[in-house]
Amino acid sequence: MRLTTKGRYAVTAMLDLALREGEGPITLAQISRRQGISLSYLEQLFAKLRRRGLVASVRGPGGGYRLARPAAEIAVGDVIAAVDEEVSAMRCGGLGNCHDDEPCLTHELWCELSRRIQDFLAGISLGDLVARREIREIAVRQEARAAGAEAGERLAG
Repeated sequence: MRLTTKGRYAVTAMLDLALREGEGPITLAQISRRQGISLSYLEQLFAKLRRRGLVASVRGPGGGYRLARPAAEIAVGDVIAAVDEEVSAMRCGGLGNCHDDEPCLTHELWCELSRRIQDFLAGISLGDLVARREIREIAVRQEARAAGAEAGERLAG
C-alpha cells in the first residue's frame, strides 16, 4: 500500500495554499517554486481539484488560486480523492477475490486497515495541519529559499 506522487503532491500544494489563505490568489508558479513540483503537473492536479470544488481560480492580473472553502473544512482525504487516488491496503481493491476468486485469509485485516487509514485522512483537515508549528516553520524556510532563488535568477538574467 502506498500513496502515489499524485496524492502527495495534491496534498502538498493544497497545504501550500492553506498556509497563504489570507494573502489573495496564489499562482501555480509560486507553488511550483516553493514545493519543487513541476508547473505542468500542478496544472493537471488543479484542474481536478477545481472540478471537485476544493479550489477556485481567479483570472486576470494578480490571479491564481485560492481555497474554495476554509482550510478547516477541507479534509486531507477529500484532496486525495479529488485527484482520483485511493489509499488502500487491499490488493484485491475490496472485491474479495484475493485468493482463487475468494477472500484471502487476511482480507478482513487489510479491509480494516484501509478503513482506518481513510478515517484518519478524513479526520484531519488542512486547517489542522496549518495549526502545527513545525509545518509553519517549514513553510517559512521554503518561502525564504524560494525568494533567494528568485533573487539570484534576477541577478543572473
